[in-house]
Amino acid sequence: MAEVQDLEIQSPAQRAGILSGDNIVSINGNPINDEIDVTFYSQSPILELVIKRKGKILEKTIEKDEYEQPGFTLKPFKIKQCANRCLFCFVSQLPKGLRKTLYIKDEDFRLSFQYGSYLTLSNLTPEDKKRIITQRLSPLYVSIHSTNDEIRRHMLRNNNAAPIIKEIKYLVKNKIKLHTQIVLCPGFNDGEDLKNSINDLYKFYPYVNTIAVIPVGLTALGNKKLRPVTKEDAVDALTIIEKAQKKFSKKHGDYVVYGADELYIKADINFPPLRNYGELHQIENGVGMVPQFIEKARRFRKHIQPSNSKIIAITGISFYPYLNKFVQRL
Repeated sequence: MAEVQDLEIQSPAQRAGILSGDNIVSINGNPINDEIDVTFYSQSPILELVIKRKGKILEKTIEKDEYEQPGFTLKPFKIKQCANRCLFCFVSQLPKGLRKTLYIKDEDFRLSFQYGSYLTLSNLTPEDKKRIITQRLSPLYVSIHSTNDEIRRHMLRNNNAAPIIKEIKYLVKNKIKLHTQIVLCPGFNDGEDLKNSINDLYKFYPYVNTIAVIPVGLTALGNKKLRPVTKEDAVDALTIIEKAQKKFSKKHGDYVVYGADELYIKADINFPPLRNYGELHQIENGVGMVPQFIEKARRFRKHIQPSNSKIIAITGISFYPYLNKFVQRL
């Protein structure tokens, strides 16, 4: 059951007498929990709704064009919380006193499907899995970290985490596409373990569509057992990644595994050409963002006109040299 928050004026739902505050119990006999359910079960031109209004159960019929949406939005669903206590959890590294929403540790396959949030698959119920398959919630974004369950459980600090390869096999068997990430923590999942994890995930290509290797981010409040990725660590990781890329691209024409921009910056190694990043599926994860900027900046400079305007550009430490170089050329 999910509560209606807003209605579009003259929408099919409004014409059918749906009101803000109504609770949608079902559509055509299918239970409704969130917007994904509404989208999935609202393709028919005739929708038979069971709603709950002020404690009373009512039935409403919505008539609309096929594939037209009913025209209401629901209140946000309750986010499933993460049961892990990851060594490198960025939420745990936040200082006190920030806005409350920053402290939410989400582990929700719906957010992964809708917004690309990463999940570890450690709290999926049989009902969740069935829904993912039935509604074709693909792609999903999955934090792997290691395909060695002992190492992975230690990093997640969750001894009850399901075997990751088993979970991947189930999703891949049902044709759910995955974008995966490995947060690189020196001394935990680097070296041979990184190599093994990449090769294990590659076996599920093309449904495991991408593998991103991201250096761990640490703050002053981070776990003292962890250390930052050094230049040597970054060089070693990129050596493993680039060797795998050559193997994969030769076989499939697709690099599959990618190093985060920060690895190249730390290693002081030039970025690959932008074309090597394919469709930039992991750009929001910091993979290909700087190469894309460099390419766009190069094209932009060709069309720039002289100006006496003053511009303030604010950025972080890692990206500063690239932004500064662009600004200096203006």
